[in-house]
Amino acid sequence: MGAKGKPFYRLVVKEKRSKRDGAYLENVGTYNPMLDPAEVNLNHDRIQYWIGVGAQPTDTVKSLIKNNPVQTEEEKAAAADARVAKKAADDQARADAKKAEVERIAAESAAAEKAAADEAAAALAEIETPVAESEQANDPLKAPANEGTAFSEASANVDTKSSAAEENTTEGSTDEVAKPAE
Repeated sequence: MGAKGKPFYRLVVKEKRSKRDGAYLENVGTYNPMLDPAEVNLNHDRIQYWIGVGAQPTDTVKSLIKNNPVQTEEEKAAAADARVAKKAADDQARADAKKAEVERIAAESAAAEKAAADEAAAALAEIETPVAESEQANDPLKAPANEGTAFSEASANVDTKSSAAEENTTEGSTDEVAKPAE
């Protein structure tokens, strides 16, 4: 019974030779797997009667009988109340988890925005601040010339000699080695 995607079963007693969906002798219970946990209602007295007269339960029905012993009305009501309480607790836990996830995401986005704002402020501060004197001292192009600093002729001659040696090597043959003039 039921519909597509929503099964519902009746436990019935049938003749072995009858069709699958044909007439049955007696309805002895129901099984609704869509509930959490599944709802099983069995008429244990009638089931025991039919087994006593030779009925053979299927494997599925044997499992349902084994896992759902005889219960009084009070026990059934207590089980239903426990099922409702469990469902409410599960719903509350899901709601708390969802709320915690939303808060975590909001905190992460706020932290990311703060980091981006701090980075932008640091970049702006770097643009507006003058170059430090220590950076100027390390970079000879940015460093101001000290008064009285004179370049020695030796360093200037070394540069010209090396460039003259390069010119001689490119113009001459590969066998000759160019010697700088002194």
